[in-house]
Amino acid sequence: MAVPGYGKRSAPAQLPRGERDFAHLPAREASIAAYLDRLPEGADISVKTLAKVLPYGQCALRTALNRLQDAGHLRRGSECVARDECLLWVTRTFFSRTARDDAWWAAFTRGDVPPEEPGQRPTRSRAFILLAALGRTAPPLTLSAADCATLEPQATEWFARGATEAELLHALTDGLPSPVHHAAALVRRRLTDKMPPERVAPAAPQTVLLALECSDCRAPGGERALIGGRCGPCRGEPATRPVGPDGAVPAEGVRERMNEVRAAMPHRPDRARR
Repeated sequence: MAVPGYGKRSAPAQLPRGERDFAHLPAREASIAAYLDRLPEGADISVKTLAKVLPYGQCALRTALNRLQDAGHLRRGSECVARDECLLWVTRTFFSRTARDDAWWAAFTRGDVPPEEPGQRPTRSRAFILLAALGRTAPPLTLSAADCATLEPQATEWFARGATEAELLHALTDGLPSPVHHAAALVRRRLTDKMPPERVAPAAPQTVLLALECSDCRAPGGERALIGGRCGPCRGEPATRPVGPDGAVPAEGVRERMNEVRAAMPHRPDRARR
């Protein structure tokens, strides 16, 4: 797992996992994408970490991640997080099992995710997916679709309170009685009795600026600047001034917006002299 606040972040509104999710990719990229897809939220997916667990070198992994970005499964970017009197650039890596085009990623950057297409299968929540797969880890806890739908709100509350999939899975499967007479009743009881405490709200609100970056030069780009994850100059096009839509921050406007955020912060109190 990465340091809290970093690591893998799953894109919203993905299709359910299937056997041919990455069949359109070359074998190496498909295997890496399948591995990333099954990692939990917040997992460290840096090149150095992946090279320790996958049979590929750092150079090959870097190339494969760039190709996953070209295919619409991966986007890397930076968020400027303002908290109290501190400005911090945080690297974000977003992964989507469902391939997305550049327009979708641009809308995601603005916080305006397009609605699902008509006829698309409904996306299941993290809680439902974990409950549905519970029988693979502990066969006595195999649940029906109706049981998963009934227990989904309780499991969702666990995630809202900061629990991970591993923690929830351990709470449900550790020390099972033999035999299990009623799987749904046992899961419901454990979800209630072992519910973690509510997460403490942050002391101060955060101001976040998200700018997806070019996969080649790492420069931040706006909606019209990145195509296939690459900016215009890296695609061989002449450099032009991007014009962002309402609410979007153009690439060259990020620093100015940071200065505005910094200027709006309260001044640091004078330190007492010794």
